[in-house]
Amino acid sequence: MTTDRRAFLSTLVTATAASAFGRDWSGQTPERYPDPDVIALEPAFEKLIQGNSPIRRLHTGMLWAEGPAWNGTGNYLVWSDIPNNAQMRYLAEDGHVSVMRNNANNSNGNTFDLHGRQISFEHATRRVVRYELDGKVTVLADQFDGKPLNAPNDGAVHPDGSIWFTDPGYGSMMDYEGNKGELLLKEAVYRIDPSGKIEKITDDLAKPNGLCFSPDYKKLYVVDTGAPKNIRVYDIEGTKVKNGRELAVMKGALADAKGKGGSDGVRCDVEGNIWASAGWVGDGFDGVHVFSPEGQRIGFIKLPETASNLCFGGAKRNRLFITASQSLFSLYVNTRGAHFC
Repeated sequence: MTTDRRAFLSTLVTATAASAFGRDWSGQTPERYPDPDVIALEPAFEKLIQGNSPIRRLHTGMLWAEGPAWNGTGNYLVWSDIPNNAQMRYLAEDGHVSVMRNNANNSNGNTFDLHGRQISFEHATRRVVRYELDGKVTVLADQFDGKPLNAPNDGAVHPDGSIWFTDPGYGSMMDYEGNKGELLLKEAVYRIDPSGKIEKITDDLAKPNGLCFSPDYKKLYVVDTGAPKNIRVYDIEGTKVKNGRELAVMKGALADAKGKGGSDGVRCDVEGNIWASAGWVGDGFDGVHVFSPEGQRIGFIKLPETASNLCFGGAKRNRLFITASQSLFSLYVNTRGAHFC
């Protein structure tokens, strides 16, 4: 048993006992500082905790919240409610939440490009699209090798203008989040060149899901929500990746016999730490797990729902936004997101 695993397991009894008293997620009953559900598993995480900041539930009522992305120009957060076929928006200035698009083709992940245009990864249409500044929609990718994509899931923009995205096919495996249909391609990670050319980056994952770049864009992190239930890291060499390897294991962190536990979305902070959503185990596991660049689990943000994805936002990029099942949460932290979105 590794040191970080022992440290993490040792928090389970404490975290579960504390939750027995019942936290008021309505925000009507303040939590004592520091927030007891922001837990340092290693000393390295203590400097990342903003001691006088609480976890806040900003909104609830979705069916499956996913794909948060921060728009710095508009000062708002966009995310998807996949089953409800909607894209939601949170306005930072007054906390107002509204439906931004009510026919979003069951979009999952969202991001913004270097020109501030929203990019969405759609399940229902099996495509990657860009919303132009005049409101028109441009299809960036919908097939590879003459075959339809499975159901693009999540993506990120590289400084060279390319878009890297995953295609695990979840939206085509059920009508609840898209349109049920056959998967005609091996699950893979792709790159859309600024010229429009689409190339396969890697297909060595069972179900590639969330992904992000390291602060210097020299590494690519990809979550595998298939049987491995791990986070992989690759070295980036030009437009290719090499040396794929396991960074961290999520499966079985609390229940080895059943192999539960998994991540979904990931982001890096400016120090290179990896912040990963976590869920499907229960109290004491679900929330956000934070890993050092070397893959050591150093921190845990405990939430009452399975977390799907996350991003850094706010004027200083020091506010963590988390989509978790039916709700949107936020927490100010003592670091910044590595990238603008």
